[in-house]
Amino acid sequence: MNDDPRPIGVFDSGIGGLTTVRELFQCLPGESVVYFGDTARLPWGNKSKDTVTRFSVEIASFLVRQHVKCVVVACNTASSHALDALRERFDVPVIGVIEPAARAAIAASPRGRIGVVGTLATVGSRAYADAITRLAPTAQVQQQACPLFVPLVEEGWLDHPVTRAVAEEYLAELRQARLESLILGCTHYPMLAPLLADLMGPGVTLIDSGAEAARATAQLLAERGQLAPSGAGARAPHHHFFLSDEPRRRSFATVAQSFLGRPLPHVTVVDQTDLPWFERSHHAPPLTGDRP
Repeated sequence: MNDDPRPIGVFDSGIGGLTTVRELFQCLPGESVVYFGDTARLPWGNKSKDTVTRFSVEIASFLVRQHVKCVVVACNTASSHALDALRERFDVPVIGVIEPAARAAIAASPRGRIGVVGTLATVGSRAYADAITRLAPTAQVQQQACPLFVPLVEEGWLDHPVTRAVAEEYLAELRQARLESLILGCTHYPMLAPLLADLMGPGVTLIDSGAEAARATAQLLAERGQLAPSGAGARAPHHHFFLSDEPRRRSFATVAQSFLGRPLPHVTVVDQTDLPWFERSHHAPPLTGDRP
């Protein structure tokens, strides 16, 4: 019986994880979501494993105090570096993006020709390559770090000549590799999916790591009987988003809403002057539109 109304906790180094939340809304429309974006300390893609693990544990601790029933690590860098530490420390299920995407790529690649694009940290960790070869030892994995994709996406340059030129440079070798699938190993990259699909061609299946994590979460909660109550009398889902710093860019709300695919719910900025984090005595107003 499904009768667990507690929210799903999701975190990322910034707002890219909102693409994963969007997929959770699609897969699990009756579930509430608590999201944490570490906007004060991004990017994580160029930080050490120890630092990423420490940040991840701090944020997961915050989410657990919000009484979540599971934690989705909607960050490829954190999934690469911190997943084992999170699972050892917390009693709630912790779902990363690496293994679900690896399984989807293998299923889409009969000859085992798989590409991965991601941040420097994700590619350098070889987390995807290791997960794929563990599940399919004969697979051939080719990786490419694409560090400029994140700032281009956050600038809103999704269909800009500069972005196309950068993508052509990054993907040059992958386009010659006769790939069957390409894992988008960063939660920002689905925003570039039309461009990447155009450059890679129709024979390459794009694997959205956040979408695969959302599907894995839906399956896990169903298996555990932890889906939110549904039907007559069930409460409507309630979402709450937290950021660790108030964004200063005018375009924040526009970019965030494009990631989420809908208007933002209430957003609270929390202070990092001490742990556990606490809400500011004077809450920032909801970030539902461009700010001055």
